[in-house]
Amino acid sequence: MRSQKDDDGHRDFPGRGLLINILRVFHIVGLAGISAVVLAGAGGAERWGGLMLVSGLGIVALDAWANPLYFRQAKGLGTLLKIALVGLLVLWEPGRLPLFWFVLAFSVALSHAPGRYRHRQLF
Repeated sequence: MRSQKDDDGHRDFPGRGLLINILRVFHIVGLAGISAVVLAGAGGAERWGGLMLVSGLGIVALDAWANPLYFRQAKGLGTLLKIALVGLLVLWEPGRLPLFWFVLAFSVALSHAPGRYRHRQLF
C-alpha cells in the first residue's frame, strides 16, 4: 500500500531523521558560538558561522531531496534567505547585532509558523 508521502513526491531513507537531528545538534552548537561572538565579543565568527553554514546546508540538502517542492515553498526560500543573512552576519561586523536578532526572530517565526504558511508554494 502506498502512503501519502509516496503520492505527493516525498522521498525518505532509513536514518534520514537521525542524520537531520545530528546536523541540527551541530547547527545549534554553531548558533551558540555565533551568539557568543555577537553578544559577548568572543572571537571565531568564521569558525562558528562555518559550522552553521555546513550543518545548515546539510539539513537543506536532505529536506530538498525529501521534498521536491522545497525551494518553491516559503520554508525553503526562507531558509535560503537565512543562509545569506548568516553569511552577511559573519562578514559585516558592524551589522552583526541587528542581523543576529533579525535572523533569530525570523528563524523562530518560520520554524514555528503553521504548516499552511511554511508549506505554501510561493511560485
